[in-house]
Amino acid sequence: MKGTRPLNLLFIADIVGKPGRDITARFMDSLLRKYDVDFCIANGENAADGKGITPREFSEFRQMGVDVVTGGNHIFDRKEGVKLLAEESRLLRPLNYPPENPGYGSGVFDTRRGEKVAVLNLQGRTFMYPIEDPFRLGRKEIEKLRAHTPIIIVDFHAEATAEKQAMFWHLDGLVSAVIGTHTHVQTADERLLPGGTAVITDIGMTGPMDSVIGLDRRVALRRFLLGTPQRYEIAQENLRLNAALVSVDPVSGQAKSIQRISLP
Repeated sequence: MKGTRPLNLLFIADIVGKPGRDITARFMDSLLRKYDVDFCIANGENAADGKGITPREFSEFRQMGVDVVTGGNHIFDRKEGVKLLAEESRLLRPLNYPPENPGYGSGVFDTRRGEKVAVLNLQGRTFMYPIEDPFRLGRKEIEKLRAHTPIIIVDFHAEATAEKQAMFWHLDGLVSAVIGTHTHVQTADERLLPGGTAVITDIGMTGPMDSVIGLDRRVALRRFLLGTPQRYEIAQENLRLNAALVSVDPVSGQAKSIQRISLP
């Protein structure tokens, strides 16, 4: 029944290529059952051979039970994906790209229990594209979203640890969780801030761990040793699923707990 227990929100880390999609499919049903998941988010900007997303991968995620797919700096890499951004409200791109770009930066969705959950996608600027300010734009968007629901999950796709942690404090008490994505290395700093916001600097990667953030390690080594471009190849070995489970009070929107997940 609506409101009888905290909401369980599952966020699956950056899914890389077919290896990432395969391990997500392998564990999704058991994760949804084990944690009694009410709403599932996954970052899918690397779903299509490591860069971008197409309707095929988006459809796979939806069939698995993913409610919303978020993006980042690679979300525009596939022309099919760019077209999909304009058509599909459950596929998000960072809000702070110029508004002339297609797609949605946030949305309000129904959970399996009937509550409203808002998802906001933002991208950092340190060591990344000099797009619009995610701090000011994010706060303005959160004010709009809070008119619909106090339960707000933010995917902050950023490179710099300091920028991510600054965003945590900037949004503490205004959102339920700020989940860091992009670096593909899961951090061990998940916690609740004083205002009731759950945070983690980076949720990690769903895909091949015997790699360099998903890239075949031999290709990555050639890039560093030779200093020349190399053909992108996704690694295939030691697949893991990284995720986080956030428990949220459905009335206040405050997080009650955050738990890192790394499988198998």
